[in-house]
Amino acid sequence: MENNCDKGDEMQAELASIELELEEVEQQIASLLDRQSELNAQRTRLLKSLPDPLSSDGTSQSPGSSQPSQPRLSKQELQSYKNADFPWSKEVQDKLGAMFKLSKFRPLQLQAINLSMSGKDLFLVMPTGRGKSLCYQLPAVCSKGFTLVITPLVSLMEDQLMYLESVGVPSVCLNASSTKEHARSVLAGMIDKDSPFKLLYVTPEKVAKSKQLMAKLEKAYNLGLLARFAVDEVHCCSQWGHDFRPDYKLLGILKRQFPKVPLLGLTATATSSVVKDCQKMLCVPDTTTLTAPFNRPNLYYEVRYKDPLNEDSVSQIASLIKSRYKDQSGIVYVLSQKDAESVSTELQKNGISAQPYHANLEPSYKSRVHKQWTNKKIQVVVATVAFGMGIDKADVRFVIHHTISKSIENYYQESGRAGRDDKPADCIVFYGYQDIFRIATMVVMDHTGQQKMHNMVAYCQSVDKCRRSTIAVHFDEVWDDEDCNQMCDICRQGNDYITVDITKHAREVLQIVNLAGSLDEKVTPLKVSETWLGKGPAKRRQMIRVTTLSRVEAEAVIVHLLLLGYLCEDYSFTPYTTYCYLKPGRKAVLLKSESHSVTMKMKRAIPGGQDSPITEGQDTGVEGSAKAKAKPKPKQAKRPSDSGKRQPVSKKSKKEVD
Repeated sequence: MENNCDKGDEMQAELASIELELEEVEQQIASLLDRQSELNAQRTRLLKSLPDPLSSDGTSQSPGSSQPSQPRLSKQELQSYKNADFPWSKEVQDKLGAMFKLSKFRPLQLQAINLSMSGKDLFLVMPTGRGKSLCYQLPAVCSKGFTLVITPLVSLMEDQLMYLESVGVPSVCLNASSTKEHARSVLAGMIDKDSPFKLLYVTPEKVAKSKQLMAKLEKAYNLGLLARFAVDEVHCCSQWGHDFRPDYKLLGILKRQFPKVPLLGLTATATSSVVKDCQKMLCVPDTTTLTAPFNRPNLYYEVRYKDPLNEDSVSQIASLIKSRYKDQSGIVYVLSQKDAESVSTELQKNGISAQPYHANLEPSYKSRVHKQWTNKKIQVVVATVAFGMGIDKADVRFVIHHTISKSIENYYQESGRAGRDDKPADCIVFYGYQDIFRIATMVVMDHTGQQKMHNMVAYCQSVDKCRRSTIAVHFDEVWDDEDCNQMCDICRQGNDYITVDITKHAREVLQIVNLAGSLDEKVTPLKVSETWLGKGPAKRRQMIRVTTLSRVEAEAVIVHLLLLGYLCEDYSFTPYTTYCYLKPGRKAVLLKSESHSVTMKMKRAIPGGQDSPITEGQDTGVEGSAKAKAKPKPKQAKRPSDSGKRQPVSKKSKKEVD
């Protein structure tokens, strides 16, 4: 028995040693990544000053990009597709002005159109609002037959059809709400040599399950009427993507069955690994990929902290909309259908014209809401992610997230609904402690869901990194913070933070979690914070050390420990719901060493404008003094405004944690 105890102690000691070495390796990797980012930014600045036309457009050929290479086309060959000397060039230019009322192309559009018109398979990774849709709509009207467009959402179809109808492009769709008469008419039109429509929109489920559709596609192919496939939101093909749809996996049949039809895959949110996975799924592994820079310079990114005593935040959102966005269109994203209903009702009570939008509403109601919002008869759509992808309303001045998104990819795409007219617009996310664990229970079954959620939380927690920098790193892009131009709250307000030693706080939190484990109990994140703040049974309070931190600070410390791995989530499943608990993480063992320390970056100010006790070491048990690492606050730049009346964002005073 004694030998077993000794052996257990030896194994624990060895485990602690391994964790300590892993910690050191992780710190070295973080330091190297920071240095890599600095060097890449310097290289980019130098390259911009060199006369190199092949690498100045921000495509996937540019230095620093880690998107898939172009094995089929050299840089010179790709460059030639930017020209306007193809047989179809005159018609393309004429239709651009006559039908789409545009005078010129945006970056990469002409290149993508020429590649598609020449029969090349192509992947196009381009930010929301940069004009991806034109890259298949314009070729469709300049080609014989029709283009088959696969889209994941009915709202996207409706938005596209409304727009195409307004510019005189004949287009149709097939989805679950289509009548039998309409479906028969569309199927007949697919093999009509006179081509009654130029674009046919379908869902991936329709392609996967409709034998009638596949039969008509085969006939159209043999007649030379199937011009191309456009797979919108192509990241849905990949299980590594943030919106994986099982039926997207089956779209590989299109290139296998119709190999001579060019395929165009489009997305705003795909990392290099997701792009490669999608190309493999769609049976186009060596396709050309064009990648535009992710940055939308007209969008202002901001994180606001919810009132910890009332995380509903609807009153904050209502006040913001009424004070800053009077008579301006916007979207409020929520996490659930229930939230969509309740938040829209509360906004209406506050005198804001708002309507809910989610998957369980009647199709006729959703169409009506969509049209009313598009025509400015209602100001705000309160929506789940069922509303958004492909929405082409240009004058959306704000996108507010009532709750954080499940991932940075989701957030980037949802916030990208704003400012498609290139005028200033705001992307604001409201961030609360309990939201984190509510989302955790929703992504637990996704093998990458928890890590993606943690990345989104880290984005919200950051006090020292430009918001765009965090997004750029996620999408494998080089970023120079100077290019932000103070269009995020971090760069606008200045990196006025200090690095604080929170080792003693970490041990106090772990004491609470370990105590619950010793009593064979599970402890929720809310229970951990409440217990640490001195709430709950007096007997339990006597067994732990109660903190003098504020609720905001205490919750920030707990989340920081979770992101670093000193805590981790634990789940319990019932027939009706999933519960999230906290337990010691893999790094918890390191806190047993007296020499080990944990630090975090924190803003100097807290509500009320006073210095935080945690940053001053006043009666909070902070080990040692805080290490000052403050950066000077930059000179406040005037925020651009489309109306000239909107006020600059006021500086938040709540505690922020990296």
